[in-house]
Amino acid sequence: MLRRLYEWTLSLAAGPKADRALFWVAFTESSFFPLPPDVLLVPMTIARPDRAYYYAILCGVASTLGGLLGYAIGALLYDSVGLWIINLYGYGDKMEAFRHAYAEYGLWIILLKGLTPIPYKLVTIVSGFAGYNVFLFVVLTIISRTLRFLAVAWLLKRYGEPVREFIEKRLEVATILLLAFVVGGFVLVKYVV
Repeated sequence: MLRRLYEWTLSLAAGPKADRALFWVAFTESSFFPLPPDVLLVPMTIARPDRAYYYAILCGVASTLGGLLGYAIGALLYDSVGLWIINLYGYGDKMEAFRHAYAEYGLWIILLKGLTPIPYKLVTIVSGFAGYNVFLFVVLTIISRTLRFLAVAWLLKRYGEPVREFIEKRLEVATILLLAFVVGGFVLVKYVV
């Protein structure tokens, strides 16, 4: 089953609707969706290494636009939708402390968390909730998210064939590593950050 899912993802990655799917996953991940765009970015880049940087820029743009939606949720709908999303991910008890940290370290929080596997939706919603300067938020999001996706694209463009071989030979291990990456981001926020 895992092999069929992998082959389906690769065929989607090389298909005509791949760009659109990648855009929407990156957009929604920055505001409410749990999976990072890497689940499509990686196979798409492996399937089409000549488009690696295009995919990274597409993710950066979509993530920034989705970040604005997350910001709006935090600024305008925190008591209803925003709080519900935050609680859904289990971070409701950390929000007040996170908001206070924005007063002193907002710039660094957005830059550093945008580069990590920590769910970016938490940053976008809290940025709106804390009333962080929206222009600065957009600039920092563009920088951090685009750099993050460009780094993934560069690594895959440079080491794509060995990565593909590893995935195809050890699909179960690769799947566990991807899940660990996703879950690790949530655990980092819950227990460390």
